[in-house]
Amino acid sequence: MTNRTWTGLALVAALVGGSAPVLGHHSFAAQYDAARPVEMKGTVTKVEWTNPHVYLYIDVPQKGGKTANWGFEMGPPHMLQKAGWKKNGLAIGEEISIEGWQARDGSNTANARRVTRTSNGEVLGAASSAGQTLTGSSQAAPATRPAK
Repeated sequence: MTNRTWTGLALVAALVGGSAPVLGHHSFAAQYDAARPVEMKGTVTKVEWTNPHVYLYIDVPQKGGKTANWGFEMGPPHMLQKAGWKKNGLAIGEEISIEGWQARDGSNTANARRVTRTSNGEVLGAASSAGQTLTGSSQAAPATRPAK
């Protein structure tokens, strides 16, 4: 191969490789609907502690005894850790309530803004992508609060 061919291949590889992170990220408004808030209670089934976002999955009881599994996108691990989260902080089977905004496509996915432990009322922020603080309010607040 000629130098020109190698240069062309290197340029294509750089463009494709350099664009992957840009293609993988999305804006809140592109995927979630701020006009469709959701609030549900359920049991933790899985936590994916990965970049660029942590995902939390819960089984939510439905009418007729069935359950629906919901996936909630949260912020990046480093933001959750700064707020006091630990990678294994929520146990599989733990009961929680969670607030957020449903996906625009109507699927069982949402962007989380607040996670609350049912056992003790501890509020955990979710480092939401909607411009919210870690506790889901528009003003800075502590990441956890004692039960009322």
